[in-house]
Amino acid sequence: MSKKSSSKGSKKKNQNLEQIKQLLLKRREALRQALFGQLGALRQADNRGGGDVVDAALDAEQNELSSQLAEVEGRELDLIERALKRIESGEYGICEVCGEKIPVGRLKILPYATMCVKCQREAELEGELGPQFPVSGTDYLPTGDFELDLS
Repeated sequence: MSKKSSSKGSKKKNQNLEQIKQLLLKRREALRQALFGQLGALRQADNRGGGDVVDAALDAEQNELSSQLAEVEGRELDLIERALKRIESGEYGICEVCGEKIPVGRLKILPYATMCVKCQREAELEGELGPQFPVSGTDYLPTGDFELDLS
């Protein structure tokens, strides 16, 4: 490979990484805002007194759902933070378990993936961790002719 084509590939890789980084930053901000709103709603519900038994039951159910949603969003936020650190350290796109490249298709769908599909599946089957769940929203996912060259 010539220096010119190597330089061109490196530039494309940097552009792709920057694009993914911006997508992750956008999703991180959306999650932070959602979590902030949910915490505010939980505090408001705690401060609201009175009501009858039905109101109390509905409030308790809503609080439980909000709490579970906040937990899921918190885990996704942690995964995003890890991906951003991996981008900065130059480890992004490399499986943490086997050291092989994570397929581009997987990173397009799950930009905070840290394992290839094979290693992820094995870890889930062995009960070592939960799945790297797909994101709940798609507003920040790449669309169109997005290509990722991490070689």
